[in-house]
Formats: sequence, structure tokens, C-alpha cells
Amino acid sequence: MALVDLKVMTREARLPVEVDEFLDEANARVADFVENEKLTITGFVPSDFDIVYYTLEAIAENGIAPGNVFCEWGSGFGAIAMLAAMLEFQAYGIEIERSLVEEARILAEDFDLPVDFVAGSFIPHGGETIVEEQYTGEYSWLSSSADDAYPQLGLGPGDFDVVYAFPWPGEENVIASLFDEFASVGAILLTYGQIEGVRVRRKVIKR
Repeated sequence: MALVDLKVMTREARLPVEVDEFLDEANARVADFVENEKLTITGFVPSDFDIVYYTLEAIAENGIAPGNVFCEWGSGFGAIAMLAAMLEFQAYGIEIERSLVEEARILAEDFDLPVDFVAGSFIPHGGETIVEEQYTGEYSWLSSSADDAYPQLGLGPGDFDVVYAFPWPGEENVIASLFDEFASVGAILLTYGQIEGVRVRRKVIKR
């Protein structure tokens, strides 16, 4: 695999006021969504927004990524993509559940954040084989039968400088393999896991 781990030093100080206010509202809306069961979505769990924000901040401030185009794979409420927009990334989100896409669009509009969210699969055309070979679970967000998200964005997976994902146990290798196959050399894969925390990797050679 053409990915190498990077050690990113973060500055975990007090969150900026506007970020803190945004996260308070985002967390409240996520909690309300889950509590009221507006849609039963197996496995819908948000990331640790604070720690991901600090890592994105370090990536932006230290020029770690080759550019500023960001995509959140499996964006849910889109909070991470919106945090990226706050850090002046050109941000996008791909989510297979349409109800979550609508919630993300409303939240972004309420905070005047320029993030483009689309409903569909983040699995690139040609990535179906990787999923079939490496993943035996049944979660719908790793389905390649949904609409292809990339034509809706007018971008391909190789156009993103930073990709963020929150893989469930057993999914991280699939996410890494998809990124390894389709991302551009130099691009950054940022993942969050509830056990291992944040992981930052760079694609270093062309496959």
C-alpha cells in the first residue's frame, strides 16, 4: 500500500468562539435526530468533532496537504466538512442517506458555510471490486449500488487534497485501499476511530 503515516502535532487550545458555537448546535441537532428517530440508521455515530478540528487546523496551518480541496466520505450531518470550510478548505461531503444530506444542507445554510453535500456512494467507479474483496459486512454506506456521487460534484476522487472518513471496525482497510487506488499522489487521508483516535496518512507513490 502506498500510504505512509504522518505525525501531526496539534494545538489543542480553547476552540474559537464561532467553532464552539457551531459544534454546540451541531451536537444538539445530532442528539435530537437520534432521539426522535427521524430515520433508523444502523451505525450512525458522529466523530469526536473537537479532535478532528484540531487535526484539520494543523494540516491547514502547516501546509501538510498539497492543496485545500476537502471531501468527507460518509458525511452524515456534515459537521467535519463544515469545520473544514471554517478552516478555508473548499469542502464537499458525500452521504448515502438522503435524510442526513438534507440535515447537513440545513445546518450549513444556517451557519452560512459553503459546503456542497450530495447524496450517493463515495465508492469510485471501479472500486466495487475492492469492497467485494475486503469487506464482508452489510452496512449500506459501503454499497456501490447507490448513485455515483462524483458526477454530481463535478469532481473525481483524485481531485481531493484531503479525504476524511470515520470507518467502523473492519472497514478501515477498505477505506485505505480505496484511497490508495484512487487518490492523487500527495493527498492526505484523515480517519477517526473510537479506539485509535485520529490517523493521518499520505499517498506517496502512484499505483
